[in-house]
Amino acid sequence: MTLTPTSFAPLPALFISHGSPDTAIADTEAAAWLRQMAADLPRPRAIVVASAHFEVSSGVVVSADPHPETIHDFGGFAPELYAMQYPAPGEPELARRILGDLQAAGFAARAIDKRGFDHGVWVPLKLAYPDADIPVVSVSVDPNKGPEHHFRLGQALAGLGAEGVLVIGSGSFTHNLGEAFKLLRKGTRVADVPAWVESFTTWMNERLAVNDVAALLDYRRAAPFAVENHPTDEHLLPLYVAMGAAGDQATARLVHDSAEFGVLAMTMWRFDPAPIAEAA
Repeated sequence: MTLTPTSFAPLPALFISHGSPDTAIADTEAAAWLRQMAADLPRPRAIVVASAHFEVSSGVVVSADPHPETIHDFGGFAPELYAMQYPAPGEPELARRILGDLQAAGFAARAIDKRGFDHGVWVPLKLAYPDADIPVVSVSVDPNKGPEHHFRLGQALAGLGAEGVLVIGSGSFTHNLGEAFKLLRKGTRVADVPAWVESFTTWMNERLAVNDVAALLDYRRAAPFAVENHPTDEHLLPLYVAMGAAGDQATARLVHDSAEFGVLAMTMWRFDPAPIAEAA
């Protein structure tokens, strides 16, 4: 695949809270937003997703399978979820391009040809791009590395948006499953948002709005109730990939904000790269 900046409309990078696997069939505010997401974007030439469920603790792995399978990496949900497929093609040439960019940036990166789409990839894409006719490449996150590593990873992908590639970080703005399961067992998705969740999301949203990268990279220490909202932070790490992929001086915009089970913030952010200055 030959990517040329003049061939495609420029694209932002996105952070998506993908939520529970049954977001694919749910009647929720977040699912409704995902269904209309594509309407506000130029059609991508390809999509690159850094998913919280593609965890690799030794370097960065890029999927290079031309025909990725749909992975049903969950249990206890409605049978129709397990019958769902997302047969989008892979894009091995783009995967090789990304691999080279990551290696040039100093990452120990490798390709893998047998990696399907986990639900962090296919659930939001099935809603946003149901025809599954856009090539998709997955990029791993490292649960043992923090925000700075993933911000730099995103920076290595900067420029793809100008070439018609949509970069998505797919995770969760808050992710305390222990608290969420308490309500899930009660059979309700609607609950009041606790103060400890609201305090954290307010701080994060305020820092994102003003592009306070230094504070966001230090969120674990600086944000209120950071550990309570992310006992482990793999679901927030894709946010930093999206931030980095938009490049320096990106403009951040909150595009969706809802909550499920009270404690799962389904917040979505859009990062638009700074306009390219025209030659005098």
